[in-house]
Amino acid sequence: MKLLRNTGRVVFFCFGLMLLAGRSHAVLFVLTSNITYNTTAPTGSLTSSGWQYEGQWGSFLGTPIAPRFFLAAKHVGGTMGQVFVLNGFTYHTVAFSDCPNCDLRVWQVAETFPLYAPLYTASNDVGRLCTVFGRGTQRGDAVVVDGQLKGWKWGASDGVERWGENIVVNVHTDASIGELLQATFDRDGLTNECHLSVGDSSGGLFIQDGSTWKLAGIHYSVDGPFSLDATTNTQFDGVIMDMGGIWFRIGPGSWGGYVDDPTDYPSSFYSTRVSSHVDWINSVINFQPGKDLQITRIRLFRTVAQITLETGSNRLYRVDRCSDLAASVWTSVSNNVVGNGGAVTVTDSGAASQPKRFYRAVLLQ
Repeated sequence: MKLLRNTGRVVFFCFGLMLLAGRSHAVLFVLTSNITYNTTAPTGSLTSSGWQYEGQWGSFLGTPIAPRFFLAAKHVGGTMGQVFVLNGFTYHTVAFSDCPNCDLRVWQVAETFPLYAPLYTASNDVGRLCTVFGRGTQRGDAVVVDGQLKGWKWGASDGVERWGENIVVNVHTDASIGELLQATFDRDGLTNECHLSVGDSSGGLFIQDGSTWKLAGIHYSVDGPFSLDATTNTQFDGVIMDMGGIWFRIGPGSWGGYVDDPTDYPSSFYSTRVSSHVDWINSVINFQPGKDLQITRIRLFRTVAQITLETGSNRLYRVDRCSDLAASVWTSVSNNVVGNGGAVTVTDSGAASQPKRFYRAVLLQ
């Protein structure tokens, strides 16, 4: 789990925390520190609310979203050939595709998943109840300021998957990684009110759409780190119900804080908003051209053909040509074409003298 800090919000610092995340294995609760709490699939009104889709991806979780694809957080890493385990069955990864402007990574597997999560595509996620899954830490020592319980530090790792509930309170936009669903850790919240810790990265956040629970977020970050005296001497990571009277880091050697008054200032966790990236996800899992793969114009100019295609920012493409669709023998016209978020034109020399020629655009990265 990454820590993002931005005057009350945290955005993760990848290296050290990712190393901790690799060793940590749980959703933390206001209600209890019982390590066996919510370690089996939810029932009642929360039956089939996402637990059935969560598989083990190294020390983290991933979520199948198509017969041969699962979704994970980019920052947790992984290597091709590494296995993904779902309901006791092993699936071997053969390829991956990274979202160009968020923390999502789609992995392809050689085998076929028997079930996979539908995606939440609506934009009405704020104010909605969500179920949350992860493999972070246990609840640690209490954090007390002036005799008032403020929350708890992150505790020991145990490798156990847990689930909790929360409410999406906001969509937080970060300039580098896009839109994040934000949920707060409220003292008087839900029965299963939960927060996240290191190791919960890449777990799923689900929202009910009609009678179906759908994947709406992939865990990215939490608020923190914190301090009791605005120095690293007392620095800690934790799940805080009230940041009043507690310092939080806003930059190297820089701390901010809230006045300790009767109002609670709860800390938050953040999950990458799936609905903001549905077009990109579908372009990967369905092998279907999205807007950024459309060839919008072919123009003959003297002896050449000029092929214009729509592109995404910082993505790589290849343009191929073929003279006989029945034979389906394709030759590269231009490789590693860098996208700019708009139209890009490549040239096929000598094409104007050909009786016919077909073109296609291929997404490389």
